[in-house]
Amino acid sequence: MPESTPLQQHPQIRLFNTEDWMYEEFEVGKKARSISRTISEGEAMLFNSLVMDLHPYVADERFAKEKGIFGRRLVSGAQVFSYGLGLMAHNNINTFSYGYDKLRFIKPVFIGDTIYTIRTQLEKRPKYKDMGLVRVSYEVFKNEGELVLYTEHLQTVKYRYPERWQAAVNAQ
Repeated sequence: MPESTPLQQHPQIRLFNTEDWMYEEFEVGKKARSISRTISEGEAMLFNSLVMDLHPYVADERFAKEKGIFGRRLVSGAQVFSYGLGLMAHNNINTFSYGYDKLRFIKPVFIGDTIYTIRTQLEKRPKYKDMGLVRVSYEVFKNEGELVLYTEHLQTVKYRYPERWQAAVNAQ
């Protein structure tokens, strides 16, 4: 009997850092916390240059110190949003982003701050023939637990048993 090749063996190994839950497994009220990460000067400026955010509060040290109301440079809100959600990215092959609601930048984040995220599973409801809709909140905190960002993420999620949800979908 011939040995199997890597092409035959590798797909049998579970992918790292992915999830495969479906609509039925989504548990309302479940919470998860991310690891923490500190935002450095270099990555803040790299992010600003990549997205062309050259606002003086994020890109001009002299302005921030001399004229800014915080006395130092901020991390771009878009970067805090991106990093905060990235810390909780689940890479689920059965979910698709539907959009974000209630995005709020609550407190400033500065270069050198350390952030982490809490994800809370808020709601689920049937939506389409093959997928339901779930809503989760992301709360991004800095340093010792100061809330800096809040948003809600809507995602469509494939049903494991689509036939069970057809009556609810048809009633919409």
